[in-house]
Amino acid sequence: MILVDTSVWIEVFRDKSQTKRKALLAALAGDEVVLTRFTQLELLQGCRDEREWSLLQSYLDSQDYLEASATTWEDAARLYFDLRRIGLTVRSPIDCCIAQLALKNDLMLFHCDRDFEVIAQARSSFRQLWLKWP
Repeated sequence: MILVDTSVWIEVFRDKSQTKRKALLAALAGDEVVLTRFTQLELLQGCRDEREWSLLQSYLDSQDYLEASATTWEDAARLYFDLRRIGLTVRSPIDCCIAQLALKNDLMLFHCDRDFEVIAQARSSFRQLWLKWP
């Protein structure tokens, strides 16, 4: 199972040629995809109109999600804190939450976001892959 970040979905949804969609499918190599509610939030807030909202909401309603637990928030805050202590900054605390969910569930995270590269410097067990597009 692969956790796919919002940054990847944005690239895939914006690509009219479907090249990035095909590249994502190839990278997944048949593995199942899971999302976080943070991805749901980030994607829906970017909708341009009601039609796009309705289409995206329908698609997202059919997806599988990792749910945050009571400890997710503190663990994500600790991750952010640990990064700051070694002089690294993450632009989005939401990325710490997404990374924490990947860590807790021992999942690979596919992304196109430099924050996850930074997070990997503080958590050696964080499995992440910056997807490179054709």
